[in-house]
Amino acid sequence: MCGRYAASRKPEDLVGLFGVQKWEPEETLAQDWNVAPTKDVYAVLERPLKDAEDPSPVRQLRALKWGLVPSWAKTPDTGVKMINARAETVHEKPSYRRPFASRRCLLPADGYYEWVTASGERQLEEQGKRKRPRKQPYFVTPVDGSVMAMAGLYEFWRDRTLPDDHPRAWWVTCTVITTEAEKEPFPQPAGGAEEGGAGPRSLAEIHPRMPLVLTEDRWADWLDPSRTDPEDLRPLLAPPPAGLLRAYPVATAVSDVRNNGPELVTELEAPEVGTLF
Repeated sequence: MCGRYAASRKPEDLVGLFGVQKWEPEETLAQDWNVAPTKDVYAVLERPLKDAEDPSPVRQLRALKWGLVPSWAKTPDTGVKMINARAETVHEKPSYRRPFASRRCLLPADGYYEWVTASGERQLEEQGKRKRPRKQPYFVTPVDGSVMAMAGLYEFWRDRTLPDDHPRAWWVTCTVITTEAEKEPFPQPAGGAEEGGAGPRSLAEIHPRMPLVLTEDRWADWLDPSRTDPEDLRPLLAPPPAGLLRAYPVATAVSDVRNNGPELVTELEAPEVGTLF
């Protein structure tokens, strides 16, 4: 899954990287190393500009709220539960099939966090000696330091309790598409495993799911709103080639959403929470 990620790139960098044609400076977001559900996040999308005479889609950088609210929802409360959509079923689920057909986006990230329960902690839990086992966070990021482009969907929701001219009358929300985690072994085990067997040997050993990362050669097709046939789109949901991502342990401070700063993605020499594997 993807329940937390880091996004520290400045909008001007994202504009150049993704070939953005339109973005509004007032939508600039602060650098965020601990992005959690319901926060505003950057999204790259293509659609016609509001009130423009030319109906052609324009590539835009927008600030959307993470947690998709279906257009038919009575309240926005469902958004916090809809931060992820499974690639295997996104074309058929009522909440996602319409945005999958025409409202797809890219969600730029430095990488994402995933938590692993230490084996010793699991044993204590099984023995009833610890109700909430501690977990070791890992940061998963591109090997080459590039921006991770996560596949996403976005949707519009109208708050019928507000007048049309109210600035909060319309919500624009998004979700991250996930896929099966990569089972291919890392070139080098994460977290010092080569020294003491402490680290995971693949992404799948950290968590069975991962965000669907799209390589640059798929960006244009994924963002193209004229492509609306689900069967034509589903091949774009194939996982990326193996070996593009690495994982390493980070401080448990990231587990508290109140903590935020570049130190959260600093690589540790060894996990803080016991032996994991």
